[in-house]
Amino acid sequence: MTGRDEKGLDPQRPAETDASLESRLKSLDAGLKRVTSQAEAESRSESGRTDSSGIGQAMRLSTEFIAGIIVGGGLGWAVDKWFGTAPFGMIVLLMLGFGAGVMNVVRAAELDEIAH
Repeated sequence: MTGRDEKGLDPQRPAETDASLESRLKSLDAGLKRVTSQAEAESRSESGRTDSSGIGQAMRLSTEFIAGIIVGGGLGWAVDKWFGTAPFGMIVLLMLGFGAGVMNVVRAAELDEIAH
């Protein structure tokens, strides 16, 4: 018998060692609480952004798509009026506007996916 318990700890170690361990434990506990509170604050701010950013992203994507179609249709109408080519300018530029709207939506969705 060496005077140690079964865990290998000396039951009669000096009180100053216990005090230093207690102070280290309190210091580590305070640091852990600080880091945890910072992580929780970041998590709350991110969750608030994701709730509203989903609606914002949907509005942005739909606006990009509709804007492409409207601009294509408007330019097609103007070309038809200017050159008297009705309805071919409207059809061609409306289709180009549709394609541009789809490309804008895909590009914006990829950028949003990369950002998150």
